[in-house]
Amino acid sequence: MSESVIVTSKRREATRQKLLDAAAQVFAEVGLDAASVEAICERAGFTRGAFYSNFETKDELMLALTERTAEEKIELVTERIQALRATGEQFSPAELVQRVLDVAMDEKMGILLTSEIRTRALRDPALAQAYLAWQAGLIERVAAVIEELGRTYRLSPRLPARDFAQLILQQWEDTSAYAVMAGLDTDALCTLANERTAQLAIALVDPA
Repeated sequence: MSESVIVTSKRREATRQKLLDAAAQVFAEVGLDAASVEAICERAGFTRGAFYSNFETKDELMLALTERTAEEKIELVTERIQALRATGEQFSPAELVQRVLDVAMDEKMGILLTSEIRTRALRDPALAQAYLAWQAGLIERVAAVIEELGRTYRLSPRLPARDFAQLILQQWEDTSAYAVMAGLDTDALCTLANERTAQLAIALVDPA
């Protein structure tokens, strides 16, 4: 790959990330439906042409933002596991789950974004296909984390890692959506989601 191609690729990725950053800000300020492509471009300092060279639709941008947020959470969880492993300490399943989930905090906008994507995907087959493909990849990433925890701390899950991951993610999403509808603030939302997800995770692991 030539140097010019590498530079162009980096510039394109930088533009894409700035658009995602701008979208997150605009979504938080005016909501998902009211956020226009023009407002996102203006916030990012780009033209509509720059937007449409990176995303075909606002829905595609929303999905990309959801993907980025989830990836950031996976990275935080992975870093936490590495830090816990470096201590050499042993933890009970309950302690381990709480310590790992403690870093995977959700915000209201992220939950609304995921819910909106799922609602739109029900009406748009192309978006549904893209969402399901992303979700399958996310399940595999979480399953890999579960397998690593099992090896490191000699845990015995009662289900295959992929099934375990799917249930954990579903519990997290359902509880988070409930917390938003109930009007809980961010701290209370995270506490409830962590507690219920931890309860399920502990129930799915055989006692040491």
